[in-house]
Amino acid sequence: MVGAETLLEELEDLVERASGSRRLVSATAAVEVADPSATVFASRLAGDRWFCWEQPDRGGFALATLGSAHEVVSRGTSRFTDVAREAADVARGQLSEGLEETPAGAGPVWTGGFAFAADGGAEPHWSSFPPALLVLPEVSIVRAGRETLLTISAITGGEPATHLIDRLRRRVAALRSDPLPLLDPHPTRSTAITSVSPPGRYEDAVASAVERIAGGGLEKVVLAREVTVTAPAAHDPAAVYGALRDVFPSCFCFCVGSPEGAFLGASPELLIRRRGAGAATVALAGSTRRSADPAVDDHLGEQLLRSAKNRHEHAIVARRIERALGPRSVWVEAEREPVLVRVANIQHLGTPVRAQLADSMSAVELAGLLHPTPAVGGEPADGAADAIGELEDMDRGWYAGPVGWMDAAEDGEFCVALRSALLRDRTAHLFAGAGIVSDSAPDAELAETELKLEALLPLLAG
Repeated sequence: MVGAETLLEELEDLVERASGSRRLVSATAAVEVADPSATVFASRLAGDRWFCWEQPDRGGFALATLGSAHEVVSRGTSRFTDVAREAADVARGQLSEGLEETPAGAGPVWTGGFAFAADGGAEPHWSSFPPALLVLPEVSIVRAGRETLLTISAITGGEPATHLIDRLRRRVAALRSDPLPLLDPHPTRSTAITSVSPPGRYEDAVASAVERIAGGGLEKVVLAREVTVTAPAAHDPAAVYGALRDVFPSCFCFCVGSPEGAFLGASPELLIRRRGAGAATVALAGSTRRSADPAVDDHLGEQLLRSAKNRHEHAIVARRIERALGPRSVWVEAEREPVLVRVANIQHLGTPVRAQLADSMSAVELAGLLHPTPAVGGEPADGAADAIGELEDMDRGWYAGPVGWMDAAEDGEFCVALRSALLRDRTAHLFAGAGIVSDSAPDAELAETELKLEALLPLLAG
């Protein structure tokens, strides 16, 4: 790979300067890589963690990472501050070489995500996705505009310097740029689609939630359900990811991979984006279907904008986000009226929110400040959490949790992991939820989850 040899020589010099002490070293150089995600998928080893992140419609930005130089894991209510603090400790005193000015996401970067609940992901299929996980990858490739940068990172002091350099040389030499594979359904055998709990049980849970809301003390709660897709052969995360970014180019397309499985999706919902003192997010709640007929599609969108039920549900989310950011900001500004956010099969009400931060908060800490928004939890937060635990009867794991990245400047972005699936060999676990308010109808909320499941079901069921 052009530029990689110089980068490795710079890294070797940094390792020598570290003199055997425990330090983060990294080197960054411009490279010619057409598709960062495809390179990572083609180059990953069986024991690797990997990460891919794209929003294709946003100037072709892509971040893809491979391997693990260091991992930060936590659980419990302090998991966001725990991992943010340890990431800052690792970065302190780092040695780096590279370009003087680099885009966000270049250089050493942390990637990963968080379970929805403080101790979520206890079920066996979530075993390699702890409640909080940030990975400092050995290899990261970021594409921003016309520039593509490769960063190699390592933690010195844990093994002889010669072994470390040799291992990284092998890692870089093994990078390949094969294109992503296409989805290839089995020619004769079919997949099995199963609702983990009967649909009628979900409708009962919605009815119970409406009763709780009518009783006071709870304004909104989001209830989710799980569907599994069992295929004749192992699901291929590379093929599914490629299809997601083709079908949902306006969404945050992500894949967090481990030796045991991959969690991927195409989320329409930005939780937080931090650039210096600037923070941006989107309140997203209230949804309806799309239509291939432009006139019908516009009519559905207009109905959504005028729906009292959906406007109420949406306002709860926007109000909470403003309240959360307000005490930590010089100013917070939200659009006065929601707009339509349209993706392939569904359209939502969205309100962009921007803030200028008064306090120094990393992207990870901001994600912890906002999570969970009422778009995936409820209002008030504690009452909604209790209702979810009692009514959902499932482990959300990383579904509806924050997934994303943070660079060395503590800038970054996290989305809410919606329209997502956990792939484990032949089984895919899919999740979808709906916001329940006082005038919710159980059959309509069930239909909304079916609509949201349609984002991934056609890709996984062939």
